[in-house]
This record gives sequence, structure tokens and C-alpha cells, in this order.
Amino acid sequence: MQAQNVLGPPLAKTCPYTGLVPHKPSKARPAQGAHLLRLRKSAGLTQMELGEFLGVPHSNIVFWEWSDKPPRSDLLPKLAQALNTSVEGLLVDVKNKPDFTKRSGPVGEVQRMFEEVRRLPRHQQRRLIETVSALLNEYKRKAS
Repeated sequence: MQAQNVLGPPLAKTCPYTGLVPHKPSKARPAQGAHLLRLRKSAGLTQMELGEFLGVPHSNIVFWEWSDKPPRSDLLPKLAQALNTSVEGLLVDVKNKPDFTKRSGPVGEVQRMFEEVRRLPRHQQRRLIETVSALLNEYKRKAS
């Protein structure tokens, strides 16, 4: 006796997978995870690239970005290096924390501009640094 398919036609014939399944998170991203996500994106890295740099699976990066738990302490220095921040900057959202090391008074135009550059992805930062370095070298040659 041959078994009959009581469920109807195979699912692949009735509902082909298009790859466009939207992902709607069921919960809000915790503050620590959102902070790490912002840092990673501002560094211009994907989860895969960051995982490869740290030597961990990208699923660890996903977990950290959806969790209030920070990464293991042995990974923090390397993670801080990859994301262009300090170890404290990884663990604390420094935008909301007062920085007592900054001098008071008006912020110069150059400093304000470089603060904006710091928020760009890493590959764009490198291009701007090359341009500014070339201009500075030209200025130094003319001045001497």
C-alpha cells in the first residue's frame, strides 16, 4: 500500500520562498545593544566583518546587539579598536554621559568638522584623512 499525501501539494509549489520575508522584531532593542549597533554602523562594518575581526561567529554580534549583556571582557579591547572607541565607550553611551576632560568654551570650526568626520564610516574617514594630509603637507612645504 502506497502512502498518500494528506497535506495536499508540497509547500514549495504553493508558497515559493521569495527571500523578501520582512523581519519585524517582537521586542525593542535594549540600550546596550542599540549602542553597539550604532558604533558598528558608524565604523562601517557588517556583523560578519566584525565577527571575523574578533574571531567569533557573527551570531555573537547579533546577540550583543539584541541584548543588554556586553561582550566578554577579553574581547572588549579588540572590539573597541574595531569600533574606533574606548572600552568605556563600548559599555556606556558616551553621548549621554558628561565628559569632564573637555575644555569649556566655544568649539572651534575645525574641531566641530572632525567630530562630524568621526561619525562617518571608516572607509569614508580614510578618504578624508588622505585628502587633509595631502593639503597639510602642501601647506607645510609652502611655509618652509
